[in-house]
Amino acid sequence: MTPTVFWIGLGNMGRGMVKNLVLKGPLDNQPLLVHNRTKQRSLDLASQLPPGKVTILDSISSGIRQADIIFLILSKDSVVESAISEILTHDLTGKLIIDCSTIHPTTTTRIANSITSRGAQFLAAPVFGAPAMADAGQLIGVLAGPSASVDRARPYFKGVIARAEIDMSDEPYGKALTLKLIGNTFVFNMVEQLAEGYVLAEKSGLGTKYLHQWVEQMFPGPYAAYSTRMLSGDYHTREEPLFAVDLARKDAGHALKLAEEAGVRMRNLEVADEHLKEVKEYAGEKGDIAGIYGAVRREGGLGYENS
Repeated sequence: MTPTVFWIGLGNMGRGMVKNLVLKGPLDNQPLLVHNRTKQRSLDLASQLPPGKVTILDSISSGIRQADIIFLILSKDSVVESAISEILTHDLTGKLIIDCSTIHPTTTTRIANSITSRGAQFLAAPVFGAPAMADAGQLIGVLAGPSASVDRARPYFKGVIARAEIDMSDEPYGKALTLKLIGNTFVFNMVEQLAEGYVLAEKSGLGTKYLHQWVEQMFPGPYAAYSTRMLSGDYHTREEPLFAVDLARKDAGHALKLAEEAGVRMRNLEVADEHLKEVKEYAGEKGDIAGIYGAVRREGGLGYENS
């Protein structure tokens, strides 16, 4: 019998993941149950999908009662823990909870223990990739936990919401989040380097055109994509950030805490986080990680906006 699947969280990543799950996943024509704190997001998503592909639920509890497999991808530790608290009020025997959120490893471990102690399975499954990659089903999933949980979840990842997996079968749950957080520091450092390079190019008289062409040829992929977002002004004109400054600082803070606990420094990340702080002060909640470019521009005597 095909499991009933319930999805919690329709942010920038969740929406694309759901689209691929309902169109390519092993649901056997069953509707995917979905819940989002802001119901309008669920309604908007349903309108973009064929009729009958999703069933919108008004509460987490309603989904937990019906589902065999529950996915979560939520914004931060406190939001995940709040959802888990509601989940834990139900009989979870035999269910599988898959958390794709980016949270601190110790939070994941604590949640996993609370879930498994109730007779359910748990999988830590953070994903790498931007919202455009989520839309295209091109994420990289990191699957950590008992091999039985990994095997049960695998049909929903590679070829459905992801193009590849990093298999951490039988590894501690927290290792997946440690990898996710360290991996995200590469993104922060990339954005910081692009921002510094473009400001120097503009201030030195080279201009940004030729440096952008070099980035496209030398570093196609994420570097080129962020380069385009910066130079096009997308970082300060879009209504909804792709990687919101508050979430970026949450991830940076977790990574810096891991570094402190391990007795190491991440100086590049410290610089990027200082610029993210300036982005928040200037742009508020609409600030995006690519706004680091604006912060570096201001340091160089240019305006935050590049247009």
